[in-house]
Amino acid sequence: MKILNHQQIEQKLKRIAYEILESNFNFKKLCFLGINNNGFTFARLLQEQYDLVGNKQSILGKITLNPAAPLDSEISLNVDDKTLNNKNVILVDDVANTGRTLFYALTPILKFLPKKVEVAVLIDRKHKMFPIKADYVGLSLATTLDENIKVEIKKESKRAAFLQ
Repeated sequence: MKILNHQQIEQKLKRIAYEILESNFNFKKLCFLGINNNGFTFARLLQEQYDLVGNKQSILGKITLNPAAPLDSEISLNVDDKTLNNKNVILVDDVANTGRTLFYALTPILKFLPKKVEVAVLIDRKHKMFPIKADYVGLSLATTLDENIKVEIKKESKRAAFLQ
């Protein structure tokens, strides 16, 4: 079942960008850190929208980790730690489920001293098992544990989210 179509995702991107701008208006530079593939794509789209509506320039980075086994391989960040010191960081993923991926994605952020860390997700599910709260949410959804959410965000003209 489709829960978000292309137009709705575009609207949510714009709304989240405005919310981030309102909460971080006095800060010169933000850093958007996307998690893995879809999270990074969502972070890039969010960063572009933020830079456009706020007439600002921000930093974009990618955190790579294995969500199924986060301790089995290195969790990496492709941005220099010194670039991120004293910056506001927005940790971005497409779907927040139990909070585990977001929790472990904080690991490389602990190597520098950000001014503030916030979380933005397109879809927030209500199955949190880790102390992670999304500050910016496109859609909040209560689902069963057996259901999955699939987000197709890479193709510019065919963005959608499905409940399976």
